[in-house]
Amino acid sequence: MTVRETRRLTGVGAVTLLAAGVGVVFGRQPALLLVGALGIAYAAYARAGGAPTPSLAIEREVSDANPEPGDEVEVTVRVTNAGDSTLPDLRLVDGVPPALAVTDGSPRHGTALRPGATARFAYAVSAVRGEHAWEPMQVVARNASGSEERVVEAACETALRCLPELTPTADLPLRGLTARYAGQLSTDVAGAGLQFHSTRDYRRGDPRNRIDWNRRARTGELATLEFHEERAATVVLVIDAREEAYLAPAADAANAVERSVGAANRIFTALLGGGDRVGIAALGPTECWLPPGAGNEHRARARRLLATHPALSPTPPDGAFFPSIRLRRLRRRLPSDAQVLFLSPVADDYAASAARRLDAHGHRVTVVTPDPTAGGAPGRRLARIERRNRLSELRRAGIRVVDWGDAPLAIEIDRAARRWSR
Repeated sequence: MTVRETRRLTGVGAVTLLAAGVGVVFGRQPALLLVGALGIAYAAYARAGGAPTPSLAIEREVSDANPEPGDEVEVTVRVTNAGDSTLPDLRLVDGVPPALAVTDGSPRHGTALRPGATARFAYAVSAVRGEHAWEPMQVVARNASGSEERVVEAACETALRCLPELTPTADLPLRGLTARYAGQLSTDVAGAGLQFHSTRDYRRGDPRNRIDWNRRARTGELATLEFHEERAATVVLVIDAREEAYLAPAADAANAVERSVGAANRIFTALLGGGDRVGIAALGPTECWLPPGAGNEHRARARRLLATHPALSPTPPDGAFFPSIRLRRLRRRLPSDAQVLFLSPVADDYAASAARRLDAHGHRVTVVTPDPTAGGAPGRRLARIERRNRLSELRRAGIRVVDWGDAPLAIEIDRAARRWSR
């Protein structure tokens, strides 16, 4: 609790004394003496009572506690004077979570409340992924003259949880055999699959649907068809969640970390649905690690992590980031056969260096990079050129890059896949 003077009446005493003094010097002018008397009375009134101590009962309701991203949620606040004294000048500032933008109305309200009276105000926020808890309401209670105010906090626990559904995107072509489990990754090993590999002599017990009946008709010999064996990949989605990655092309646009998390959501679902084992990690101040796995329980854990993990907060982190330590820990956690999909705006040299180092340690890396640059000032144009140079260096190092601009991610993946297949 803080009590402070507002300095609203600063100068009233000086003007009062000046008017009274001039009135006396110049023959006791009635008008000036009256001004002085009124000033003295007003100053005495201002000092007569201090700011009241508010005793409030806060109720806060949200129209939907589990919205989808982008939904508008109405917040209704009721404030009741639970004390015995009137609050002649009450000012309220609701504790809206930092990640939620107010889209309608205002979280600020001014009123006067007699004992037992209730004030109501409402506003709307736009939901974003994550768990969001309201902070305590800031309450400023002034005395009747406004010369003194008392500042307190009034808590009312309110939370909003936004868990986006996991939705698949276009398949991202992976890079070679990485695991021994059956899945969607074509290999150079003969076995069961869809793409023709070779033929061999028939062996007793071979399934009838794999017999080369055309050869049987031509030569009378039995042969068995072999296909490229398909095995599952082990993939870890690494999201660049450093403060340097929270960049956006415009003030009202989603930052690169938000876009990366959204892309990870869709890529994770597509890979998991194809039979691959998928994990999630973040490269930032806060530890974040979900080991590669499969199944419905793993899908549910990934959904919660992408929506609510503090390492992937919609707002930039304020903790210290130690680049070498974080990258070393990540390398130790990665399975030896894991591929890495690195989601980063590649806005600085460290991001490009991290991709090259992971690739050098035997983890085939594909970079999915949301473009945070935009035209305009010379500084922005320079940042765009520097980023393009970094992406070119990654491509020359043999690292695949999906440069994601304004088009949907599925379209950018398809464009990149056509280039890789040439």
